[in-house]
Amino acid sequence: MKVKLILLTLMAGAAVFYCCQGASSAGDAALASMPEAQALGSFSADSAFSHISTQVAMGPRIAGTPTAARCAEYISGRLAAYGADTVIKQNARVITYTGQTLPITNVLGRFNSGAKRRVLLLAHYDTRPWADHENDSSLRYEPIDGANDGGSGVGVLLEIARNLGIKPSDVGVDILFVDAEDYGTHAEEEVFGASDDENWCLGTQKWVTDMPYDPDHRPVYGILLDMVGGRDAVFHREYFSNRDASVYVDKIWAEAKALGYEDVFINKIGGNVIDDHVYVTRAGIPTVDIIENTNRQTSSFPPTWHTLSDNLENIDKNTLQRVGNTVLNVIYKEKG
Repeated sequence: MKVKLILLTLMAGAAVFYCCQGASSAGDAALASMPEAQALGSFSADSAFSHISTQVAMGPRIAGTPTAARCAEYISGRLAAYGADTVIKQNARVITYTGQTLPITNVLGRFNSGAKRRVLLLAHYDTRPWADHENDSSLRYEPIDGANDGGSGVGVLLEIARNLGIKPSDVGVDILFVDAEDYGTHAEEEVFGASDDENWCLGTQKWVTDMPYDPDHRPVYGILLDMVGGRDAVFHREYFSNRDASVYVDKIWAEAKALGYEDVFINKIGGNVIDDHVYVTRAGIPTVDIIENTNRQTSSFPPTWHTLSDNLENIDKNTLQRVGNTVLNVIYKEKG
């Protein structure tokens, strides 16, 4: 999912990585064994997967392309169909690290817009233009499907939107889909040259310059979903989230534990990730990044990240269900 720069810092050392990845379905039997009686919504992993499949069928959703524009229209249409009070599109232009100007669209759907207390949910919908982590160097300029890195966060949030349309929450919920997250470059990549953190998350950086909030009415906190559909995915407490929004990390990870997902939401600090949440937090909305860490010991990312293997075959409905149930429970337990 994204083209962000992911710096993974092991607590004992300084290992540096970059992020985004994929996942695959383990079967419906495991879904049936989940503690659904404790789930406060009716989150459907099948529905979330269908949204991912629709995005992948469009083709790579590279920022600035007609396919990305079609994806933004799809998201807008689903939000309206699911009962969003308003759907706001932010059309803008951003400058990439190459100096290229890209037209982008960020999409925001608002539920229970009259509530004073609000929570922000967000994900990026664009996909990596290059499979720059392919072992075969001849494939590194191929665009990726982005089923997990891009598609999964969108799929989960659209299914959450469907739930909110059926069963409103006490608090207001704003659901943001950002563009041009994955159009950055890594410092160590010879193919793409030098990097700096600010060339990632371009859509979010633009959004925070013109947020639809005054300082007294911003969401209390935010939750970012990034690569939340991988096979056997696990989620550590991302370093910046834990540093800047620890009370909300505690809330989310406690809810996951109550649902029986403590082996998925690992209650240990993971790597530090330059992702959309960093810029939203800087703008005054402390935000938690739920992002996959495959290796439980090193907090590293899976081998499908930024490769051609980030496809539907590597999406796991069990992971979608666990993340969806957890976030929905957090939202439904908030009081206005």
